[in-house]
Amino acid sequence: MAERSKVLVVEDDERIRTLFEDALSVLGYHVTTASTGAEAIELIQGQLFDTVLCDIRMPKMDGLEILREIKRHDPSVEVVMVTGYPTVNTAVEALKLGAYDYLAKPVRLEELQHLMARLTERRLLRREVSSLRSRLGEQLPLKEMIGPSPQMTRVKEVVAKMATTDSPVLIEGESGTGKDLVAAAIHRLSTRSKGPFIPVNCGAVPPDLLESEFFGHVRGAFSGAVADHLGLFRSANGGTIFLDEVAELPPPLQVKLLRVLEEKEIRPVGSAKTYAVDVRIIAATNRLLEQAIKDGTLRQDLFYRLDVVRIAMPPLRERKSDIPALVTYFLRQLNQRFARDVRGLTADAMAALMAYHFPGNVRELENLLERAYALGVRDQITLADLPALPAAVAVASGGLAPPGELPRLADAERELILRALREFGNDKDRVAKALGISRRTLYRRLKSYGMP
Repeated sequence: MAERSKVLVVEDDERIRTLFEDALSVLGYHVTTASTGAEAIELIQGQLFDTVLCDIRMPKMDGLEILREIKRHDPSVEVVMVTGYPTVNTAVEALKLGAYDYLAKPVRLEELQHLMARLTERRLLRREVSSLRSRLGEQLPLKEMIGPSPQMTRVKEVVAKMATTDSPVLIEGESGTGKDLVAAAIHRLSTRSKGPFIPVNCGAVPPDLLESEFFGHVRGAFSGAVADHLGLFRSANGGTIFLDEVAELPPPLQVKLLRVLEEKEIRPVGSAKTYAVDVRIIAATNRLLEQAIKDGTLRQDLFYRLDVVRIAMPPLRERKSDIPALVTYFLRQLNQRFARDVRGLTADAMAALMAYHFPGNVRELENLLERAYALGVRDQITLADLPALPAAVAVASGGLAPPGELPRLADAERELILRALREFGNDKDRVAKALGISRRTLYRRLKSYGMP
């Protein structure tokens, strides 16, 4: 095969686990094994896999629970459930949770070979579709909003509900939280999905051109208007217009925007004629709009017209449990873009990401990983490949080293774990999950620090 697919075998029976490993290795796959669910989850959080073969009956964490956790972390992984006791109910439940297929023991080599060939073909086809979508400027609606955290789950639920209506939506959130992805998702899931989706950065358009850009102009309306211009609203007719940083609009244009919302029509600059427009407006801002109203920079009546439904995008520092899933998502994208096979992050690199404050949110996380690729990483991203992190983490954790010096790795790791214990009220299960390590690894680290 052109590239070696990476397969994780999760099986508590050593004999069967070895048989799977040997058979898949002979077939040309790169195989990693895990004997427990906790070990499998730790591997999934630290490495990229194409396929997981998972036994249903596992100690402590059964196969369905493992499947659920794998899909929460990386929905693109294909999972095949394996069992010696097949039942219809279990098979149906596995498929509902996102399993690709279901194998009954004893598994014949020919059956396994055909299944893995189908999975490889499916993976290559999905990659081609993803590449085509990228070239067409399309985005998969909800899958682009990565993360299993409660905060992102709530956002996805609101997005799904709003897609069925035509009401204005106001999205709040810091820069880099993904407000544009939410707007695109609402459009793609709505009945307007066949129409245009036009994003506009209100703060990037020169003030003297705003009215013409928004509503168009007629020939001769002003110096340089040598032809009629439709404007963004008429161009978006039948679709959605996304007004990013809407609070940056000057007051005179806010009045005209309010008219569009109320009367569903626009008048081009220099024209006496009005045109009906059928456009859904989604607005976004990184400012507190109530404060902008008090400051007089935002009209209150416009705010009320836009604020039919409000979606608050949480900053990354408030949903750190999403970081491992986001890292996996970006690594898959970057591997394809740079033609690399980076398989994941080392534990100390992931721990540093989990401890970092991320003032730039998801966009900053993506940039950090892309910088590592640009600097030449090819196997696994280490803390040394993220040069912007150590000093920042040292400051965030209370200063582990004097200015100009980097903290020792062991000290940084210890401080990160202790901070996580404080943040999560000594809940070791939540700490392990947030740091992207297994409970066993966490207890081992704590023991080495002389802690219970």
